[in-house]
Amino acid sequence: MSSRFESKVIVVTGATSGMGQAVAERVAAEGASVVLAGRRKDEGEQVAADIRANGGQALFVPTDVTVESDVENLVRTAVTEFGRLDGAFNNAGGMNSFGPVQDLDEAGWRADLDVNLSSVFYGLKYQVPAIAAAGGGAILNNASNLGVVGFESVAPYVAAKHGVVGITRATALETAAQGIRINALVTGGVDTPLARATMLATDEGRAMVAGLHPVGRVAQPEEIAAFAAFLLSDEASFVTGAALAIDGGFTAR
Repeated sequence: MSSRFESKVIVVTGATSGMGQAVAERVAAEGASVVLAGRRKDEGEQVAADIRANGGQALFVPTDVTVESDVENLVRTAVTEFGRLDGAFNNAGGMNSFGPVQDLDEAGWRADLDVNLSSVFYGLKYQVPAIAAAGGGAILNNASNLGVVGFESVAPYVAAKHGVVGITRATALETAAQGIRINALVTGGVDTPLARATMLATDEGRAMVAGLHPVGRVAQPEEIAAFAAFLLSDEASFVTGAALAIDGGFTAR
């Protein structure tokens, strides 16, 4: 595999499984030193150990991305341990509230905004100056397909992910002159451990989710990782402020 990320340091949040893990493994295989973040310490340490066993450089930092001081510590640790920061994949997220908006409570609303949107704000707040100090780089925020379209019964998640697209575009304009590119990833359904435990847990659920995508299936995490690695690399040097779909045609309808 190529060495597009040789000598580069990349932070990945939500890195203990699924898309985050796949992206971390992909950029590490291409030469990056990867700083993994997540709340599940055992799983995170195992992903980091597996990357190192395959010849890569990886460090896991226990992080709750809804806590600003945790995110600040994550970025500080990356710079302290590896001397710089060149990129980030802000991938942590999840759904906490389900049902019609009139039936939702404030706690669920705030939980969705915290994990999906505030986490990205905290990431950008500390990643941007660190990457600027290194001479520039790239940040990719996972907005999901529901960052650009609506979907019933998950209004807080949809609102938060639309916010991710908005903050991506705003900060891309703020940082372009500093050599920092910031984009949003619009992902469709992906076969992750979390998805297999929820919406893909049954044959009926899997068929329903696959049917939402014109290609007739969900993605594998490695497919997302290949696209994310391109967007984080210098090969995408003219791409910034964009919401880019890898969603099997979901948002083309």
